[in-house]
Amino acid sequence: MIIGIGVDVVLVTRFKHQLEKAPALRDRLFTPAERELNIRSLAARFAAKEAVAKALGAPAGMNWQHCQVDVDAAGAPHVVAIGTVADVADAKGVKKWHLSLSHDGDVATAMVVAEG
Repeated sequence: MIIGIGVDVVLVTRFKHQLEKAPALRDRLFTPAERELNIRSLAARFAAKEAVAKALGAPAGMNWQHCQVDVDAAGAPHVVAIGTVADVADAKGVKKWHLSLSHDGDVATAMVVAEG
């Protein structure tokens, strides 16, 4: 059963400009493991976090760092939800996440399906 679907698109140059304008934003949005990635990967991960929030109905109070995008041995991305994000996902009955990331040129996209 599908609990929710989220899709987000991020313009890489605009996102880069925002991070340069507000350097503390990088620390607020990303886990230590994510912070050192290149800008295209960060933009895709931000899109994924936005898509996760949308799939959960965008509830208030979720911490950005409680949603991390990891990759498995084959390079496939997956959502790691802890803390506030895991609490909302559990309350909604999410058992599995499906994640697709893409970036081409100046556009990074993510699609998330929360499955119960």
